[in-house]
Amino acid sequence: MNVLLTGGMGYIGSHVAVVLLQAGHRVILYDNLCNSEASVLARIEQITGKTPTFIQADIRATKTLTDALKQHAVEAVMHFAGLKAVGESVEKPIEYYANNVEGTVSLLEAMRETGVRSLVFSGSATVYGEPQYLPLDEAHPLSATNPYGRTKLHIEEMLRDLSVSNPLWRIVCLRYFNPVGAHESGLIGENPVGIPNNLMPYIARVAAGELKELSVFGNDYPTPDGTGVRDYIHVMDLAEGHVAALAWLAEHPGWYAINLGTGQGYSVLDMVATFVRACGRDLPYRIVPRRAGDVAACYADPGKALRELGWRARRDLLEMCASAWKFQNRTGTGLLGSDCEGRLS
Repeated sequence: MNVLLTGGMGYIGSHVAVVLLQAGHRVILYDNLCNSEASVLARIEQITGKTPTFIQADIRATKTLTDALKQHAVEAVMHFAGLKAVGESVEKPIEYYANNVEGTVSLLEAMRETGVRSLVFSGSATVYGEPQYLPLDEAHPLSATNPYGRTKLHIEEMLRDLSVSNPLWRIVCLRYFNPVGAHESGLIGENPVGIPNNLMPYIARVAAGELKELSVFGNDYPTPDGTGVRDYIHVMDLAEGHVAALAWLAEHPGWYAINLGTGQGYSVLDMVATFVRACGRDLPYRIVPRRAGDVAACYADPGKALRELGWRARRDLLEMCASAWKFQNRTGTGLLGSDCEGRLS
């Protein structure tokens, strides 16, 4: 199948590209390189022995998207392009709505024009808002507490409306929990530009001596060790979930939401201790006050993914940490970015 990946040069997109190529699909990467490097193409080729097509362009360039879908006879789209730094979304809501929502409208217009009706959307567990119960299943009430979350929720609503308007559409929103880790080769992984917003790359840079210490935001939550608990999922498990969803869509018209998580919560201190095992170094950290908006615990009920997609996460926390450390050692700072997260697209 010919599959176009918006934001395909970024953290998650590049790993999905690897799994798609290894499964025999033809991959077209569409990315403006706002927070990634062109060198990712060579890295994907080194891993897979295949070079995907690369188109450097903005997702809001509807005609360019339309031409790409036509020229490459695209049969399905995976939509990763988007901004996702929560703090930045509060400071720059217009940019977030323009890039995430307007960008998705642009993509849907191009798909409608070319008759491409299969879409896997890079969703987020942020659409669940403050957890009312745990684990979080797909029936949990939806809400958003910041502009980034509202863009994800609004896009889901747009996609649901679209599927109602035309039964030919096949759309699945994959609600990610906390993707971490890297490909086992260490060639691709998460390396955001500037100071990382996410825990794993921050820890990796502390371990490498590039950052002084980790700040742990609060140790007085109602959790086993007082620090926040999250559902971390290996990026390769996440990538395999996308390929499973793509195959599943072929037999399932309509709109669907499916969690991709492990169902296991790990605390910040669990992550620190496991990373110490992976890298063999001490990780200096200090406890600081809680951040506004953080919740005590958030983890998935991944049962629907197993029932519908036949997918489950297979890699444990030590594998996540070991792969991230291998990537850190191979690349250092600034070589590969993530999915335009915290950057304008």
